[in-house]
Amino acid sequence: MKKLLAASLLSLAFVAPAFADDDDYAGPVPRDQWLPASQVVQKLESKGYKVHEIEADDGAYEFEATGSSGRIEGRANPATGEILGTWPDND
Repeated sequence: MKKLLAASLLSLAFVAPAFADDDDYAGPVPRDQWLPASQVVQKLESKGYKVHEIEADDGAYEFEATGSSGRIEGRANPATGEILGTWPDND
């Protein structure tokens, strides 16, 4: 019984890290459900960002913008335009 429990716990240790970095994952959104980039830009600008560049990449929109904290890069959900994550633009 102890071996079965140990094996079960060990298998969970390998599965859990796969979900650790999914905060900015939009999920598989079919392309016909994506908003046009111009609508995503409008949503971002309504939140106070000045968008400099936007492109589709890896199942989401990636953008560069200026916000209240300076220049940032980020990802947006292609179906809703909601921000999935941002980070400082170090370029």
